[in-house]
Amino acid sequence: MENIREILANNIRTHRRRLGISQPRLAELADLSTHYVAMIETTRKFPTPEVLGRLAAALGIATHELFSVPTSPKDALERVHQEVITDIRAVLADIEKVVDESVQKALSGKHKT
Repeated sequence: MENIREILANNIRTHRRRLGISQPRLAELADLSTHYVAMIETTRKFPTPEVLGRLAAALGIATHELFSVPTSPKDALERVHQEVITDIRAVLADIEKVVDESVQKALSGKHKT
């Protein structure tokens, strides 16, 4: 059984990724520092009830959902599925950035001749 900090960290990460938002964006929405959100997600800090409420509101969930544990293999599979989708989106965003930079560089080179 996971401890309460791990459950909280996993649920925040899962809901954040489901929304497609970064730690800095979650921190902004919850009026927290990015460092503090990262510390919660790595189980190094445990937030106060007030902060839990702000995090839940920023994630669009009820506060108690921050502590829910998947009750079936299907739930666990959905969590993994969402994490894979998030990772794929991140890779695609990186590829898009590299392609955009390359195109801009190529275009700026053509205009100089």
